[in-house]
Amino acid sequence: MATISMGDIKKGVRLTVNDVPYKVVEFQHVKPGKGAAFVRMKIKSFLNGKVVEKTVHAGDKFEVPEITYKTMQYLYDDGEMYQFMDNETYDQLGLTYDQCEDAAKWFVDGINVDIVFYQGKAISVAAPETMELKIVETPPNFKGDTSSGSKKPATLESGAVIQVPYHVLEGDVVKVNTVDGEYLEKVK
Repeated sequence: MATISMGDIKKGVRLTVNDVPYKVVEFQHVKPGKGAAFVRMKIKSFLNGKVVEKTVHAGDKFEVPEITYKTMQYLYDDGEMYQFMDNETYDQLGLTYDQCEDAAKWFVDGINVDIVFYQGKAISVAAPETMELKIVETPPNFKGDTSSGSKKPATLESGAVIQVPYHVLEGDVVKVNTVDGEYLEKVK
């Protein structure tokens, strides 16, 4: 199995710590005046989404987890789990609310998402990085509002709330970055 050392650590790298698969979300190389250099990093668990801080010293090695992704279609929320369908075999798979925590606010009927598998078991879900969603609720514009950088809240068809410029209105379709939850542009 492949290994990761201190020099290989960067944002997005996957590694295993105590048999738990993680993804690096933030890192900082530190070179103190005295002593050896080290890396301070924040890693997010694929299993429960928790973020922990870890310090890595020269010589520390981590295994790369066997993470696979499969594109599946979101079907519905049955009250206990989110249900997904395999686009090739039409098999249905249920994931708990905890497993879908970050991605659930982007779910709309029929959307294709990536289901994350670790050791053959579905552990979480990843929404597409960018999505085009319709605005269902946002305050009206007032005379004098300009696009000088100020923003207003808008509720999307998926239920997520994002900040949008004043010129965006109810019924408009907008492109959204689901990783940061930020407005990208108005879709024509």
